[in-house]
Amino acid sequence: MEIVKGRSLAERRRLFQAVHGALMEAFRIPDDDRTQRIVEHDPENFEIPPGSSDRYTLIEITAFPGRSTEAKQNLYRALVQRLGEIAIDPMDVSVVIIEPTLESWGVRGGHSAADVDLGFSLDV
Repeated sequence: MEIVKGRSLAERRRLFQAVHGALMEAFRIPDDDRTQRIVEHDPENFEIPPGSSDRYTLIEITAFPGRSTEAKQNLYRALVQRLGEIAIDPMDVSVVIIEPTLESWGVRGGHSAADVDLGFSLDV
């Protein structure tokens, strides 16, 4: 997530919870599949879309490939709904999903994600 500096620690924690909850709901990832980061920018270093507030939130998700268009649309809806619960307007949310091939992921001690049991289905 990329945001303008100034949000409290409590709000940043709620951002993590909201995004993870939406991923669990829409992509059916397990609760313990957590790798997230928040990058905070000084306002002069983060140009946001015209009309956006200082609560603009850019969410970039790097995900294993295979989720359906429907699952992605469900994710977008779940994200804006959950972020709305912490006072972030849906118009202040942008989401980008990046899907490298399974062979492009090194996991579990240096193995290709294509060669391991991920423990959950990508077919959602």
